[in-house]
Amino acid sequence: MSTREIQDQKAIAREMFVEQDADAKADVSPSPLRGNASCSFKSRGDYTLESPAEDGFYELTNASLSPITQVDAANLIRVLRQLEVIAKRQAPRIAFKAKGRILFLDLAEIVAVQAEGNYVLLRHRPNPYLLRESLSSMAEKLKPYGFIRIHRSVVVNISAVEEIQPLPTGEFRLRVKGGKEYFVTRTYKDNLRALAQLWVGSERLAANSQHGNR
Repeated sequence: MSTREIQDQKAIAREMFVEQDADAKADVSPSPLRGNASCSFKSRGDYTLESPAEDGFYELTNASLSPITQVDAANLIRVLRQLEVIAKRQAPRIAFKAKGRILFLDLAEIVAVQAEGNYVLLRHRPNPYLLRESLSSMAEKLKPYGFIRIHRSVVVNISAVEEIQPLPTGEFRLRVKGGKEYFVTRTYKDNLRALAQLWVGSERLAANSQHGNR
């Protein structure tokens, strides 16, 4: 489940409770408003429609003046927590065959993918796995899930990147969780922009990149 879908479900949950609360606060029992007839509103506030005034309009009176009832916060929090649990259960996973079995791994636990001849090595915490697949194919499949290519033989998980360091050559040194380091070649350095939504001092990073290209 994507972040946008989780947010949409949370919004739906909030609207659902608001609607339920509104229904609970006022159960209107309509009756013909003719002559001196009155109409009662069954609610926490005991609102009633009195006899018509001189201008012909009915006046709404509040018998108890109770405070406005708010949305049941406890139930709303419970639903939001349930949505978070569902999101964790539906976290993107990869399935692959290994030694006669089909294994399932959370993509969030894969730090990087490296080319190893005709195979790719999944750097998974805590155990790596070797798959018969091209890196180009894996890079395309993993791109929608937050993986970027930084080298012709390396793809990394954006969420696993802890640090990048500009080098005089125009390349970058990149460190992932666990301390493993990789080089980001100039061919793929533009992909580093995907590492964060907000860059503070990014103009310095851009200046270093341009200096390396000279």
